[in-house]
Amino acid sequence: MVYSRRRALVELAAEIESCRACPRLVAWRERVAEERRPSFRHEEYWGRPVSGFGDPEAAIAVVGLAPAAHGANRTGRIFTGDRSGDWLFASMYRVGLANQPDSVSRHDGLELYGVWVTASVRCAPPANKPSPAERDRCRPYLERELELVGPLRVVVVLGQFAYDVVCRLLGVGPRPRFGHGVTVGAPGGLTIVCSYHPSQQNTFTGRLTAPMTDAVLERAASLAGVRGPARPGA
Repeated sequence: MVYSRRRALVELAAEIESCRACPRLVAWRERVAEERRPSFRHEEYWGRPVSGFGDPEAAIAVVGLAPAAHGANRTGRIFTGDRSGDWLFASMYRVGLANQPDSVSRHDGLELYGVWVTASVRCAPPANKPSPAERDRCRPYLERELELVGPLRVVVVLGQFAYDVVCRLLGVGPRPRFGHGVTVGAPGGLTIVCSYHPSQQNTFTGRLTAPMTDAVLERAASLAGVRGPARPGA
C-alpha cells in the first residue's frame, strides 16, 4: 500500500508538472523563468507547475496559496527558496516536524515528519493573485493529492485563499470566519487549522510572529498524533 501510494504520488507529480491548462499562468511562470531576478541570474529556473512535497504517509497537510515567482518557480519545490518558506520550515523544525530549518533547493536534504506541504494553485500567478477560473481548474490536483497522502487527520491552511479552497474541496459549510488559530471540523473526521500566511506582509509587520506559527503547528501535531524523531540535545 505504501509503495502504491508513493508511486501514485510520483505519477501525479509528473502530471502536475507538465500541465499547461491556464494560458495566463503558463506565460507568466515562463516569462519569470526566462527574465530571472538579478540575484538569481546564473540559476536555471524551474518555470513549471510545482507538486506537493513531504511524507507520503503524512497525517498533516499544509496548504498554501501558490508558488512564489522567484521561490518555488525557481527551485521546483513548494515553499523553497523564499522567505515564506524560510519562516514555515524553521517553525516546522522547532516543532519537530522537519529535520532542518532551511529550505533552499530540491536537493538540500530537507525531510518532513508526518507532514505534506502543497498549494491551492500550482503555477506562480502574477501579483500572487490567481483568477477564480485558474483556482478551480487547479483544484482537482489538490483533491487527488490529499486523497493519496495519509491517512490525513489535519489540514493546516495558510491564509484566506487556501481556507476557501480547502473548505470547498472538503464540503465544509457553513464555515466559521477565517482567523489565525481557528479550528474547523470537516467531513471524514478531518480538522482544519487556520494560520495567517507566512508572507512578508504578515511577518515583517508583526501580524504573524514565530510563536504564533509554532502554536498552530503544535496544535496540528497534537490533533494528528504526530511526533517527529528526537533531535540530539533537544
